[in-house]
Amino acid sequence: MRILGLDYGAKTVGVAVSDPLGLTAQGVEIIRRKSENKQRQTLARIEELIAQYQVETIVLGFPKHMNNTVGDRAEKSLAFAEMLKRRTGLPVVMWDERLTTVEANRTLMEAGVRRENRKEYVDELAAVFILQGYLDSLHLRKDQ
Repeated sequence: MRILGLDYGAKTVGVAVSDPLGLTAQGVEIIRRKSENKQRQTLARIEELIAQYQVETIVLGFPKHMNNTVGDRAEKSLAFAEMLKRRTGLPVVMWDERLTTVEANRTLMEAGVRRENRKEYVDELAAVFILQGYLDSLHLRKDQ
């Protein structure tokens, strides 16, 4: 069973996928679009990745505010989740993504990636952190 992790942004979607055992998350790519409202190609690419990796579940980052409220970006993520459900027929799990981009930037900085090059990787790495957090929570539940 593979799980797809997505970090949905205004013009990019970071993509990660789990290994077949659901233990680890690996970055796949960043889907880029010209404007926020241009979803057709983004959804088509996600469908291709679902078929390629035989995905059974999608985990979508849910960007709540630090005070746990739902803002504009989170509302857009919820709308995107509904589009994904309708288009793919797969379950979509909303996963709290607070600070994943900060963590991704910090990781890239520690790895010595130059500031101007970080934006090339940050969304994909954020998707990895989102998916890995979800995978870890599944295994914690199994262990209890």
